[in-house]
Amino acid sequence: MPLRHLAYSLYACNSNAFNLIRHCSSNATSTTTTNSASSPPIALPPTKRLAILTCMDARINPFEQLGIKPGEAHIIRNAGGMARDALRSLIISQRLLGTREIAVYHHTGCGMATFTTPYLRQLVKDSDPLNQEVAQMVDGIDFLDWPDLVGTDVDVTAAGVDSRVAKTDSKVGVTANVESTPESGILVPSDADSSIARLYQSVRSDVRFLQTNPLVLKGTKVTGWVHWVETGQATRVI
Repeated sequence: MPLRHLAYSLYACNSNAFNLIRHCSSNATSTTTTNSASSPPIALPPTKRLAILTCMDARINPFEQLGIKPGEAHIIRNAGGMARDALRSLIISQRLLGTREIAVYHHTGCGMATFTTPYLRQLVKDSDPLNQEVAQMVDGIDFLDWPDLVGTDVDVTAAGVDSRVAKTDSKVGVTANVESTPESGILVPSDADSSIARLYQSVRSDVRFLQTNPLVLKGTKVTGWVHWVETGQATRVI
């Protein structure tokens, strides 16, 4: 690594750490003052009994975008907001902390659309080509890249799509623009863009995974959403 890059990296790391510490100290003071005045302490179980599964993308702020307040919902994040990757956390959320609803919340412009598992495995191997341990370990990881559309049931050119209508989910607190086919009620993209179609399919696949997984409590309400980074809107997919 060039010296100037190393120096910048060290500066950025130190600067980030300093800012985090400073913010935590300031927040602790204000929180103590607020709580001592009148507010009761926030309970451990989420009051809405809701778990939101979303992406680690730095542009996604589920508290702000979904109108969720601290203490109301579990926010479970990973690359892509993938259900299989979040199952451990969801089991804890349901069995120990009482959540009974799951909202899968994916978004446009997600990095999961930009790679495949074989590509990422090779990228890791190429960074340390003589290290067999690295090669063996990364070959054991499924990076859960978004599904191809070949053989799926997504029809991005489906006829009979209604005009957009506003729909509100009272639990999640989102007013969403929804498109549905009158016959099935299944939501589809309004254009033939393959990345959007893959995004919708990723949401539907995760919802089905959770609905059929025996480790998820029976009777759990599972919904699927797309957040449009470009506009700030959310669309309910399923």
